[in-house]
Amino acid sequence: MKKIITMAFCLFCTAGASFAADAADAAAPAAAPESVAAPSLRDIVDGKYGAEYIYGVNPLNDGVSYSQLSADGRQIVISSFRTGKQTGIIFDVANVRSDVKLERIDGYIMSPDEKKILIKTQTQKIYRRTDKAVYYIYEVESRIMTPLSDGGPQTSPLFSPDGNVVAFARDNNLFVVKLLFNNAETQVTKDGKRNEIINGIPDWVNEEEFSTARSFDFTADSKVLCWVRYDESQVPVYDMQMWKGQYPTLSENDQYPTDYSYKYPIAGEQNATVTVHSFELKSRATRQLDVPLDADGYIPRIVATSDPTKLAVVTLNRHQDEMNLYMVNPLSGNARLAVKEHNDRYLRESAYTALRFYKDGFAMLSERTGYQHLYWYNLNGQLLRTVTKGDFEVSAFYGYDAATQSFYYASHEDGPLQTTICRADRSGRVTRLSAEKGQNSAVFSKSLKYFMNVWSNLDTPPVTTLRDGNGKLLATLIDNASLKQKVDAFSGQRELFSFVTPDGVQLNGWMVKPRNFDASKRYPVIMYQYSGPGSQEVQEGWGNGFYSGLVFESFMAAQGYIFVCVDGRGTGARGAEFEKCTYLRLGELESHDQVETALWLTRQPYVDASRIAIWGWSFGGFNTLMSMSEGRPVFRCGVAVAAPSNWRYYDTVYTERYMRTPQENENYDAVSPIGRADKLSGDLLLIHGTADDNVHFRNCTEVSEAYVQAGKQFQMQVYTNRNHFIMGGNTRYHLFQRIVDFFNDKLQPRSAQ
Repeated sequence: MKKIITMAFCLFCTAGASFAADAADAAAPAAAPESVAAPSLRDIVDGKYGAEYIYGVNPLNDGVSYSQLSADGRQIVISSFRTGKQTGIIFDVANVRSDVKLERIDGYIMSPDEKKILIKTQTQKIYRRTDKAVYYIYEVESRIMTPLSDGGPQTSPLFSPDGNVVAFARDNNLFVVKLLFNNAETQVTKDGKRNEIINGIPDWVNEEEFSTARSFDFTADSKVLCWVRYDESQVPVYDMQMWKGQYPTLSENDQYPTDYSYKYPIAGEQNATVTVHSFELKSRATRQLDVPLDADGYIPRIVATSDPTKLAVVTLNRHQDEMNLYMVNPLSGNARLAVKEHNDRYLRESAYTALRFYKDGFAMLSERTGYQHLYWYNLNGQLLRTVTKGDFEVSAFYGYDAATQSFYYASHEDGPLQTTICRADRSGRVTRLSAEKGQNSAVFSKSLKYFMNVWSNLDTPPVTTLRDGNGKLLATLIDNASLKQKVDAFSGQRELFSFVTPDGVQLNGWMVKPRNFDASKRYPVIMYQYSGPGSQEVQEGWGNGFYSGLVFESFMAAQGYIFVCVDGRGTGARGAEFEKCTYLRLGELESHDQVETALWLTRQPYVDASRIAIWGWSFGGFNTLMSMSEGRPVFRCGVAVAAPSNWRYYDTVYTERYMRTPQENENYDAVSPIGRADKLSGDLLLIHGTADDNVHFRNCTEVSEAYVQAGKQFQMQVYTNRNHFIMGGNTRYHLFQRIVDFFNDKLQPRSAQ
């Protein structure tokens, strides 16, 4: 379950269900209305307070330039990493030599030599990362554009390293197009069939939880195509009913609804069986590669190395506590173990998502010391260098410079709330390349001699600058000064804080108080959290809050609320022990820490102890339900959006990583909102989309039934045909207005209700 950047009557509290007495409620007035006009909720939801960024930066081979799609989608422009100024145009819909006339394009893929471009049009979304589209091959020098294929839309096309072949998927099969042979198309596989066999493209659970949209690659010499084959014929089917709806209107469902059926393995059930195959382009010989793998194991990555006889294949056991990296010969099929990684609980995704291969070796992130650090191996799997070490985490790897043997990465060396861009040279000396404290991220040029840095802190929107390889400022491209001025005009008082729970655990948080905050008054508090494994909602950066810049929270602060967010145990950037202590009992410590946060708030003289609320989305919705039924009735009300209600209903990969299977772990029901239904305390609003392919609507129906049978009243808001993001037309605004109205109603002093 990935975090979203971007759910009748309420239960009446009994006399013992609120933390403080009714008399205290009546004595605590809400804060006076703000004198500074707040923005409209519509403006916030519509993104009018979103920061400006430079999107789609694609570093080019010259080491000093990058390409990007223009805002109107009509051009691909080239800009300088030194100045940020446009230096050229390599594609323009107005100058294309083709029988096809395009108004705009959706995206593009450059060939390795940058002489050809795959132009993406007519994109149709499938799941979070996959889509299908109509692609064209564009010759940069001649400006000639021709269709990649006439057989229908394509998925995840890929150039061969020499740029002369393009592979793509369509209808669960793989195809190659040979550009030197008049775009001759060959169908590589023929056994693909919906809900049975998929070649080269991950099934739903592998895409969602292993963060990938492609499971095929060419060898370094461009002679062999290798892929993962998914046999999901034994995976159970999940059906979602689709109605006519609006925005979009599914007119085919005007008279009767239809079902959308797809393979979705819930915890403990059958996964797709995976195997690795190769296709030699010249001989057209197909082989199954002999990759050692448990019958129920995973292959989250296959990646070509610089050696055409070594295809890197990553395998995981079903418990995801052991990862093997094999070097596989794509012609003989023989596999040799290069690296084995083991953890007593589970391996983070970054163990394989951050793998980067170079001519003389590869880099990987590992938390083998208890903190995630960077390691360098040769292609045979020999550890050559421990690049970083210490009681802090490396959060991202950016690149390796073979000439200087230097590594570029991001780290939390200054603490979990800060992110710094660093370089470690061949002697191990670390140079900090980002000067400002706060949140920093980078996109490096291919030469690593320049980078684009995006920096922000709690009070400063993202500032995008260009810097040289030593961190020297070259140019400021975006400062978002006008956004800062607009937000500062209505923003509440933002601050970071920490406290120690009775369990001896220090927790970090942020708080937004009304602009006219008066410490002598007592305010209602709304707590927001996500709380999922490895997540981080509390940072010294602009990204805090559901909408960055804490603009929604400031909007609510203007109505007299204090907004609070605390990262409890299980969240990231603080080392493996802090993150993984929730293992096998997902939700128990997380909800405990949110309750402890609420109790800590009740001890603050400016907080009305009887008016504390909690809300969250996805895992945050789950933890809202868990916290409201933790046993200590501290919350007046809560809102749970798109919430899992029992890990038995969620997918195998995510759930079993943290819980193992229901057959192995008896804690499933004990750490579920359904299992705790009789302990629910406080007014509750459940929100869910009926077409949520991630956290199925089933979670909402089952937990609501549990509350009904436990005699618990609650409210529910359902959104027709909406997925996990609950967007489309007026939907997102309606959702947030519903939340605001709910809090305004339920957090009044009792004497006013």
